[in-house]
Amino acid sequence: MKTGTPQTRLIVLRGNSASGKSSVAAALRDRTGRGLALVGQDNLRRTVLKERDRPGAPNIGLIDLTARHALDAGYHVVVEGILRADHYTGMLTRLRADHAGRTHCYYLDVPLAETLTRHATKPIADEVDERLLREWYRTLDLLPGGIETVIGADSPLERTVERVLRDADLVGPSLTPR
Repeated sequence: MKTGTPQTRLIVLRGNSASGKSSVAAALRDRTGRGLALVGQDNLRRTVLKERDRPGAPNIGLIDLTARHALDAGYHVVVEGILRADHYTGMLTRLRADHAGRTHCYYLDVPLAETLTRHATKPIADEVDERLLREWYRTLDLLPGGIETVIGADSPLERTVERVLRDADLVGPSLTPR
């Protein structure tokens, strides 16, 4: 069943912890304002459900449902999170196939050493130590089918945001689809 409209945009931002996903999503929101819904894996999984990331966990369906609801209401949607391929491919594939508008998927690729450096500056660093972060890290955990644009650690935040805005055609005076 189709979700959204031909005018809505679905943007998926994936990558390891501390790769910049949340920063890119927040900057996209700052640049576009109203009409862009942020669907954050961490918020729905850890805050709303207090759930662990595991295959078939309830948060996967909640992410899907939230994104679809926002798209159907006429919002552009950014789904962001680690979104491990082995746990989330099915949901993301169906969401992408069902979206009536354009979908853009990005994988923010940051090497482990840089991930560890960035993670040390985050509030969650007290809860998640280096050992655990190393255990979670997955090298180029791409979705099948070559559907993601890989953006390396050498791309500064502003350049990454500009690229996503340009790719999704979310620039200009009329950003709000509703």
